[in-house]
Amino acid sequence: MSRRFKEYGLIGIGLVAGILVSLQFSAVADKDTELNLPVEELRAFTEVFGRIKSDYVEPVSDKTLITSAINGMVSGLDPHSAYLDADAFKDLQVGTQGEFGGLGIEVGMEDGLVKVISPIEDTPAFNAGVKSGDLIIKLDDTLVKGLSLNDAVKRMRGKPGSSINLTILRKGESKPLVISVTRAVIKVQSVKSKLPEPGFGFVRITQFQEHTGENLATALKNLQKENNGPLKGLVLDLRNDPGGLLTGAVAVASAFLPKDALVVYTEGRTEDAKMHLTASPDNYLRGTGKSDYLKDLPDSFKSVPMVVLVNGGSASASEIVAGALQDQKRAVIMGTQSFGKGSVQTILPLGNNTALKLTTARYFTPSGRSIQAKGIEPDIVVEDPATASFDNAFRLREVDLDKHLTNGQGEDKSEAPAKPAKSQTKVKENDSSKPVITEFGAKNDYQLNQALNLLKGISILHRK
Repeated sequence: MSRRFKEYGLIGIGLVAGILVSLQFSAVADKDTELNLPVEELRAFTEVFGRIKSDYVEPVSDKTLITSAINGMVSGLDPHSAYLDADAFKDLQVGTQGEFGGLGIEVGMEDGLVKVISPIEDTPAFNAGVKSGDLIIKLDDTLVKGLSLNDAVKRMRGKPGSSINLTILRKGESKPLVISVTRAVIKVQSVKSKLPEPGFGFVRITQFQEHTGENLATALKNLQKENNGPLKGLVLDLRNDPGGLLTGAVAVASAFLPKDALVVYTEGRTEDAKMHLTASPDNYLRGTGKSDYLKDLPDSFKSVPMVVLVNGGSASASEIVAGALQDQKRAVIMGTQSFGKGSVQTILPLGNNTALKLTTARYFTPSGRSIQAKGIEPDIVVEDPATASFDNAFRLREVDLDKHLTNGQGEDKSEAPAKPAKSQTKVKENDSSKPVITEFGAKNDYQLNQALNLLKGISILHRK
């Protein structure tokens, strides 16, 4: 059977309420696949289909039955594969532009309930106190049990300014919490930057989008201009960055690595799933027709001392960047163990403007590490005292997701990653039921201050 389709390789996590935050990588391919159809199983399927059509208490349309069957087939694979109806497919395409409507949470499905993977920074859900690991059991007066993930996401979408009550089960709470969230048109600023101290730059990437590489180049040039010369050190903040476009991740890594240095490679069953992506314009521009926005970046950014901050919310494309800079000995990784999503999803457009989001490969860091269900381990473990209690008890990671893909390097599927060593700093206990909102990059940002202290030490050593 021969079929022509357009592929989008994805490295991102979950459905967002109103958008799939994903990683896009375009290619066109012809597939010749011989299918050995399981006759007995298909016969059972048709019998069940027929019985439902003839005997179910109420009439059910063919479309409803087939769509439900597809959803069940795909959802049984892993947490990141999904069937996208027309609305979800459209949201995926719109979301990579950095603007979409909804609540601003990345979600998945677990035991028939909507599970919050992560609230996106500076969005209504984040500001309302929704946390990673929360289980949503009701949307206003509608029970989530029995809804598909797409149906739940549709109910969370709505007119900007309107509100929705989320009834949530949270570990450590004796009864459900009701959190009111006001919908908004969400504009995610991908790159933020500043000079926290003279000579030292801070760049935060909240999400990898279509223009992240360009925005990073502009931010770095502005920092050097504001500093009146090359920086002494740079902090790249990837905390709570859930991922995004693969081209954006390759671009960010390429800004700091030598030309043609390996950034990431992928392995899968098909030839299309096997890629080696280096710090080259061919790999981060990918036929967009854009000029090389990193071409004029000052050479000093290839050698400036760097610290990369990560935590349990750093996933996917964030882990690609951190892993590449760590393996290439280009930066010190600081913080806590990352999320551990090391799989690649491909968008396969189908008929009627629908699509299949299918896990097709694992990705590997330059040294050959698979971070799937494991994550990036920091060179220096530094916990944030403001969130350590919550993170240690309730932080959700890939290995905690039902049906997560195995690591692929001999690690047992059920084995959770080892907890990072405790920081020597005394951690202040917090009431885990209260929202903990850390303003990354603020003066009291503990992990940032530790990164700056390290860079100052390196700067002193370089002067000697």
